[in-house]
Amino acid sequence: MNTTTLAAFLTVDLLLVFTPGADWAYAIAAGLRDRSVVPAVAGLIAGYAGYTLLAVAGLVVIVASSPTLLTALTVAGAGYLVWLGWGVLRRPAALAASEETMGSSRLQIMLRGVGISGLNPKALLLYFSLFPQFIDPATGWPVAAQTGLLGTLHMTACAVVYLAVGVLARTVLKTRPAAARAVTRASGAMMIVIGGVLLVERLALAG
Repeated sequence: MNTTTLAAFLTVDLLLVFTPGADWAYAIAAGLRDRSVVPAVAGLIAGYAGYTLLAVAGLVVIVASSPTLLTALTVAGAGYLVWLGWGVLRRPAALAASEETMGSSRLQIMLRGVGISGLNPKALLLYFSLFPQFIDPATGWPVAAQTGLLGTLHMTACAVVYLAVGVLARTVLKTRPAAARAVTRASGAMMIVIGGVLLVERLALAG
C-alpha cells in the first residue's frame, strides 16, 4: 500500500473517530470517574481488535450480510448502551469516591469498554464499508495484510483520540464537581439516546 492511500484512509478515519458517539461518552465518563482512563480505552480498543481479526479472516462480510445476525448484534449493543447509560445517570461522577473503588474494578471497566465497541454495529459497518474502498489486491500486498494494517491504523487513531478525550475531561473538570456531574450525566444520556436510535433503526429495517 502506498502512502497516498494510507493518508487518504487516515483522513476519513479521523473524521469518523472525532465524531462524538458512544466511545466518546464512555471515555468521558471514565475520565471523570476513575484515576486512569487507560482501562476504559484499552477495552474500547480491544473491541475494535476483535473486529480487525474478523475483517482479516473475511468474516465481517458474512456477519454484515446476515440480517438476522446483524439485528441480534444491534439489539444486544443497543440494550447494553442503554443499561450503561442508565447506570451513569444514576451515579454521576464522584471523583473522591472513585479513588476507593478503582483498584478492584479496572477489569470491569475494561470489559465494559469491550462491550461498547464490540457490540456496536456501527463499527462492523465501518469495517465492512470503509475498508474495501482502500484495499487494492493489485498492489501485491495480500488483502489480509492490507486489512490488518488499516485496522491497526484505526485502533491507533481511536487510542490517541479517546485517551485525549478522557484525560482532558478529567483535567478540565476535576476541580468543578458540578460541571463534572453535568458532563457525566450528558454522557450517560448520550449512551441511552444512541442505544435507542440503533434499536429503532434496526427494528425498522427488520420490519
